[in-house]
Amino acid sequence: MYTVAVDAMGGDFAPESPVRGSLRALREFEDISILLVGRKEAVAPLLGAENPRARVIDARDVITNHEPPVLAIRRKTDSSLVVALRLVKDGDAQALVSAGSTGAVMAGSLFRLNRIPGVERPAIAITVPTLGKPTLLLDAGANVDCAPETLVQFAAMGSAYAKSALGYPSPRVALVNIGEEAEKGNALTKAAHKLLSAPGRPFAFSGNIEARGIPLGEADVAVCDGFTGNILMKSMEGLSKAIFTMLKRELTSSLRGKIGGLLAADSFRRMKHAMNPDEVGGALMLGASQVVIKAHGNSSEFAFFSAIRQARAALEANVIRKIADTI
Repeated sequence: MYTVAVDAMGGDFAPESPVRGSLRALREFEDISILLVGRKEAVAPLLGAENPRARVIDARDVITNHEPPVLAIRRKTDSSLVVALRLVKDGDAQALVSAGSTGAVMAGSLFRLNRIPGVERPAIAITVPTLGKPTLLLDAGANVDCAPETLVQFAAMGSAYAKSALGYPSPRVALVNIGEEAEKGNALTKAAHKLLSAPGRPFAFSGNIEARGIPLGEADVAVCDGFTGNILMKSMEGLSKAIFTMLKRELTSSLRGKIGGLLAADSFRRMKHAMNPDEVGGALMLGASQVVIKAHGNSSEFAFFSAIRQARAALEANVIRKIADTI
């Protein structure tokens, strides 16, 4: 039985989305229990009938996106996020899911849960849909400035996660750059390429990858600093939304388009399903000593369900131990 602590007050649609997503996860998986952390009077009524595998843990404060993350973690000790982190640290839960402030989740993972021994900086790792198997992208925003040695650790952690949780036997690790040649890029990517290419690394480095190669599935793990990764991630999300909006507009603009849309409806639904970020649910905080899933701030009920499913998969695959062994 796995126990997941859910920050019920984190996110744009809290507490409704976290609670309903948790209930959906409880219906789907019989081997999990959930601790919903937040203001009891707001959370408990949404649970409905009593569920032996769901419990509300009262927490009076909420950390917002407008607060300095480190100060908020230190001062708001009765916030839903800090209490959830404490439950994980004390062993009452094995994983945390939160759609709250990214900075606060990052700071909390560092100061309340600590890092895996040997890890300099945790990274936000997301799976990106491609023409083939998903690509793991890290860092997606936790560290806007990185040293070359940090990118080497990201590569090691990403490869270990891709093997254990995604089932890739020998993940191809690539460095995000402006060209495929080793001499391309800025000072960071040039130095990182040299370190990543060194013999004896616990991962298979395949060289540089341009941004356009990621959705084409040219790498299993794509490594970059958090500034680059966050821009990449949000550009892909925006482009995906724009493409589907344009398709819908064109297919409904004429009778011929409507007929074509009806004939291809199943194909479009499968494509939308594959590109939907709610299917992933969130990003794993790689390098933290426990499983921490950072969900999107605008996560829906289904996105929270997916984030809990992702936390369960990470626990089942024992990814923390495997990353620790790799580092």
